[in-house]
Amino acid sequence: MTAPLQQPDLVVEASGLRLCYRLAQQRIPSFKEYAIHWLKGSLKYQKLWAVDGVDLRIGRGSSVGIVGRNGAGKSTLLKLISGVLKPTEGSLEVRGSVAPILELGTGFDHELTGYENIFLNALLLGHPHREVEARADEIIAFSGLENFIHSPIRNYSSGMIARLGFSIATAWKPAVLILDEVLSVGDQVFKRRCEERMRDLVTDGVTLLMVSHEAAAVRSVCEECLWIDQGKIRACGPVDDVLEQYSELATAGQALRRGS
Repeated sequence: MTAPLQQPDLVVEASGLRLCYRLAQQRIPSFKEYAIHWLKGSLKYQKLWAVDGVDLRIGRGSSVGIVGRNGAGKSTLLKLISGVLKPTEGSLEVRGSVAPILELGTGFDHELTGYENIFLNALLLGHPHREVEARADEIIAFSGLENFIHSPIRNYSSGMIARLGFSIATAWKPAVLILDEVLSVGDQVFKRRCEERMRDLVTDGVTLLMVSHEAAAVRSVCEECLWIDQGKIRACGPVDDVLEQYSELATAGQALRRGS
């Protein structure tokens, strides 16, 4: 299924995109036993297609929410687009820089201070030291972590780590900004600030891909929506239309469980 996102400048283009995980069927308690099974050729695996035949055409300046149940393939799709994972089959092209925030703490060293991690994380995103130095104060101010910025981030809460990660990733204007549930742990005031910044970035031509289980957050920021189920695109289109379909299925599933 192809998402009907008719933008003139394509930023993400995928065709027949598939990714397969191999899951071990045996429970092997030690490396020694694993080596014995491997030498005997007796290891058995089950294939799990986490992304299964996805076609996408996403244009510059699109804001796309991605919804679905846990284990549906949402995060795996974002990791493919980010370049963290390579597809098993199909083609995928992403044009321009990508700023992914996939998991809390990704790209951070928890023994370093928040200030030191600004440089580490931004350098990993491809920004030179001089640029990071010029924007460090702006990043700290947006995060609201002035009183904690020289403390090791091992002492930070998950919400504080999310603040710092988002502030670094959005201090520059990437071609694609990818968020995977990282704002679900933040406080409401900071969430509103993040939503405002995301809308500003999209207005400036940044493509936003955001996984969230919060329908209100998707509606607030995104114009388009993808519903992924068992690695496939179940529905795509305007946010309200797709969220309504997704909600109807969730309601029907709850009713079925209550009746069983």
